[in-house]
Amino acid sequence: MTSEFAGKTAFITGGASGMAKLAGRELAARGANVALIDVNREGVEKTAAKITENGGSALPLVADIRRYADVENAVARTEEKFGAVDILLNVAGGMSGRCCHNQTSFEKLPVEVIDWGIDVNLRGAIYCCRAIIGGMMERRSGVIINFGSVTGEEGGGGSAVDYAAEKSAMNGLTKSLAILGAPHNVRCCCVIPGPVLTRPDMAGMKTLLGRAAEPIELVDFVLYLCSDKAAFITGSSHLVDGARMLVRG
Repeated sequence: MTSEFAGKTAFITGGASGMAKLAGRELAARGANVALIDVNREGVEKTAAKITENGGSALPLVADIRRYADVENAVARTEEKFGAVDILLNVAGGMSGRCCHNQTSFEKLPVEVIDWGIDVNLRGAIYCCRAIIGGMMERRSGVIINFGSVTGEEGGGGSAVDYAAEKSAMNGLTKSLAILGAPHNVRCCCVIPGPVLTRPDMAGMKTLLGRAAEPIELVDFVLYLCSDKAAFITGSSHLVDGARMLVRG
């Protein structure tokens, strides 16, 4: 346990699993209060309980970020418990075909699967930013980290067409929020992972470094961007991909 983020509150979407779960754990270990948001009640409650057992401060919140009322309620409960939100991590997301168990090529992909991807990967992130950035601007302090994907940079065929579009949009969202927030000391950055070993099949994606990233390698960089050490960094998107883009190029 350290005090690097003592007194700070982080609002983390997708907090029941993957990099969001790890980010919550690492922020809590550095003194932050963490609100973990997910539709998976069992998963998010287990994650929060483990953080608490280890001496951290965590609030599990069951919410669907596709619904603005859910997002507003989650923000209100976070503020009631911990006070103002200082850090927003928009981590929740996934390739619609994989998550909805239908990896048909895009031209045959059911519209409801495409809608799921747009709602989770794009609409949810926009909703969370909308609900939180105003308070940050009023307090003249805050950091927003959006998660893109290397697929959004290189494009994706098959069932990944909509996912590539949704994740590419994180660049525009990040730049726009940085412009909006800069006069109020609110920063926004985008982290663009390449293959990360949150799933075994990621190991098969080629990179110049010859491997996929360990989740902690991404989370350590996210924590740096959230810290005062990165106070002059905003509006930028950061590839953390083991030079996969150079392989693809």
